[in-house]
Amino acid sequence: MLDIEKCCLTRYPAKVLAGPSRRIEKIDDSIRRLVEKMTDIMLKNKGVGLAGPQVGLSLRIFIIALDASRESVRTYINPTVTPTTDQLQPMEEGCLSVPGVHAKIRRYAKCRVTATDLDGNEFTEDAEGLYARALQHEFDHLEGFTIINRMSPTGRIAHRRQLKRLEQENKP
Repeated sequence: MLDIEKCCLTRYPAKVLAGPSRRIEKIDDSIRRLVEKMTDIMLKNKGVGLAGPQVGLSLRIFIIALDASRESVRTYINPTVTPTTDQLQPMEEGCLSVPGVHAKIRRYAKCRVTATDLDGNEFTEDAEGLYARALQHEFDHLEGFTIINRMSPTGRIAHRRQLKRLEQENKP
C-alpha cells in the first residue's frame, strides 16, 4: 500500500533519485491518487513534469503538462523512451529536485515514448522539441539520473556551491 499523504518533493542527493525504479504491476485507485498528489506537487512548484522518484517513490511513473495546467497532465506508467534521431540539442534545463541549478543539457531532438495510461491502455507517441526533452528528462529519473549526471564538467564546476548546499541541506 502506497502512503501517498507522505509524498513530497524529493531533493538531491536523496537516495531514491539515484537508482532505477520498479515497474508498476497494477493500476488501481492508489496509483490514481498518486497521480493526483504528483499533479498537485508539480503545479505548486511550477514544473512541467514530475517522476515517481521525485516524490519519494521508486516507481516507474511520471506526469507531464507542458503548459503547467492540471487539464493537460498526461500520465506515463512503465514507459520506455527511445531516440528517433542522432541529433543532439543543447538547451537550458532545470529540475524541481535540484533547485537553483540550470545547465545546458544535451538531449535528442526527437524520441518515441511507449507507456500505459491510467486506464491501462498502452500508447506510443513520437515527440520533438520541448515534449521530447521533457520525456527524456522524466525518463532519466526512472533510470536513476538527474540533470547533475548530464551536466558538462564546466556546468558542475559552475554549480558546485549550490550542489554542496543541497547536499548539506538534504543529508539522508
